[in-house]
Amino acid sequence: MSSVSDEKLLARCRVETFRAGGPGGQHQNRTESGVRLTHLPTGVQAVARDSPSQHRNRKTALRRLRRKLEKRNERKARRIPTRVPKKEKRKRLESKRRRSRKKKLRKPPREE
Repeated sequence: MSSVSDEKLLARCRVETFRAGGPGGQHQNRTESGVRLTHLPTGVQAVARDSPSQHRNRKTALRRLRRKLEKRNERKARRIPTRVPKKEKRKRLESKRRRSRKKKLRKPPREE
């Protein structure tokens, strides 16, 4: 995905602008500086409303969208389970036996 230029990626997106809100006073409440990009083929969204500049927010949203798309497309390596060593198996079984003996001692003695 990183080989795709910004223009081509923007062509596949729906760009929405909105009032960013939050601190910033009267000026921020009047300007539509927040940017939301929706990648149409996948539906992945990225929002930026950090800067008072719509152009900077668009670049930030593009960067975030690109990162989300790359993360979505990356393949995780298959986990190869490792064998439990014999010594570890013996140790586990021995601790289970010990615990079993301890629990058996808690029971009341059998009447004969």
